[in-house]
Amino acid sequence: MMMSRKTSQVCDAPSSIGEPPESNQQRLYRVWKGNNKFLCGGRLVFGHDAASLYLTTFLIGCPALTFCIRMVVTIKGDQPHYDYPVFVAGLVLTILDFTFLFLTSGRDPGIVPRNSRPPESDEAYEMSTPSMEWVNNKGSSLKIPRIKDVTINGHTVKVKFCDTCLLYRPPRASHCSICNNCVQKFDHHCPWVGQCIGLRNYPFFIMFISSSTLLCIYVFVFSWINLLRQGGNLWRTMSRDIVSVILIVYCFVAVWFVGGLTVFHVYLICTNQTTYENFRYRYDKNENPYTKGILGNLKEVFCARIPPSMVNFRAWVLDDDDIVMGSITSESERGFIGSKEKFDTEMGNKFTKDGNMVVPSILQKLDYSGIDDNMRRKNLDSSGFDGDLKRKASDQPFLFPIGQEPKNLKGSSDAGVNSIREKRT
Repeated sequence: MMMSRKTSQVCDAPSSIGEPPESNQQRLYRVWKGNNKFLCGGRLVFGHDAASLYLTTFLIGCPALTFCIRMVVTIKGDQPHYDYPVFVAGLVLTILDFTFLFLTSGRDPGIVPRNSRPPESDEAYEMSTPSMEWVNNKGSSLKIPRIKDVTINGHTVKVKFCDTCLLYRPPRASHCSICNNCVQKFDHHCPWVGQCIGLRNYPFFIMFISSSTLLCIYVFVFSWINLLRQGGNLWRTMSRDIVSVILIVYCFVAVWFVGGLTVFHVYLICTNQTTYENFRYRYDKNENPYTKGILGNLKEVFCARIPPSMVNFRAWVLDDDDIVMGSITSESERGFIGSKEKFDTEMGNKFTKDGNMVVPSILQKLDYSGIDDNMRRKNLDSSGFDGDLKRKASDQPFLFPIGQEPKNLKGSSDAGVNSIREKRT
C-alpha cells in the first residue's frame, strides 16, 4: 500500500520480495525514528528496553522449571499417576506463559505512522476547537491548534497534537516517551515485557499476567501438597525438602504482584478503561464515553479481531531525510523545518536543498490578473533599474534582490531632504 510522501514514512514496496530495490531505498525498520528494536528483518518489533526480557524470563522460568524437575525426580516413586499429570500440567502452564510473553513483547502494539511534515492549514481547521493554545511553526506563520474536539458516542473527546509524530493522535492514543511512538489505545509501557501495551497486544498481555498468576498458584499449591504427602513431622519434612519450601515462599510473594495486576486489569476491562485513562481521566468517577456494558467490554477485548498493523516495517522507503524525518529534535524547538532545509532570515524566503527558492503559499494564491501591465512597465522604465533587473522584476514583481538598489534611489532621497530644508527656511 502506497502512503503519501507528505504524510507518512512508508512508500511503495516492490511487487516481488526478491526484486532488488533502488540504490537509495532501505527497509523502513532500518530508518525508523522510534526507539524500537527489530529482529528477523523487521518482522519482530520490540520496545526500547527489550533487554528486560532476560530478567523476566529468569524470574518465570527458574521456579517453574525447578518445580518441573522436582516432579520428574519423584516420578519413579510409588504414585506415578499423580506425578505425571502434575508435571505435564506445570510444563504446559510454563510454555503458555512464555508464549504469551513473547506475543506481548515481540509484536507491534499499535504504532501510529508518523508524518514527515505537519498537516496543512486546511486540515488543521477541519475539527472545531475551543482551545486557545497553538502549535507555532517557526518557518512560517502557520498556527495549528494543539487540542481538537471530536465526538464519540455522543460525548466530546479532546485529541492532542503530537509535536514528535506531527499528527493529531487518534482517540485513546498517547505518545510513549520510552519507545518514542504514538500508540493506539495506549495502556502503559510495561518494563517487564519491554514493550508498550496497546491495541494490538493488550489481549496477549492479559493472558500473560493471567497465566503467570495461575502458574504461581499452581506451583504454590502443589509444592505444599508435595510436603504434606511425605507424612511425619512437618518441620522435619520441610528441612529435608528445601526446594519445595523455597518455591512456596517465592510463589507466595510473586502472586501478590501478578495477581493484583491481573485483578486490576480485569476491572479495567469490565469498565472499558486503559491504565492511562484510569489515572489521567478517572472514568470511574466521570462518565466513560467508551463503555459498552460489561459483556460488551469483555467481548471487545477477548472476541474482537485484532486489527492489522498500521506500519509495514518491511516496506521499502527512500533514503531521504525529507521522508524519514519523522521527529523533532527537542520539545523547545517546535519548528517544522527539516534538517536539510535552509531558511533565509533576511529575505524571509525558504530554499530547498537544491538552492531553489520556494514561493510562499500566500503569494502563490494571489491573483495578478488585475495588474495593469502598461503601468507596471512605465514604473519600471522610470525606476532606474538596469535591463537585467527590469526583466527579473517583470517576471517576479515582489522579488527585490538585497544589496541592489535602483540607480536614482539615492538621488531621490537627497532631493526630498533638500525640499524639506527649503520649506523650513
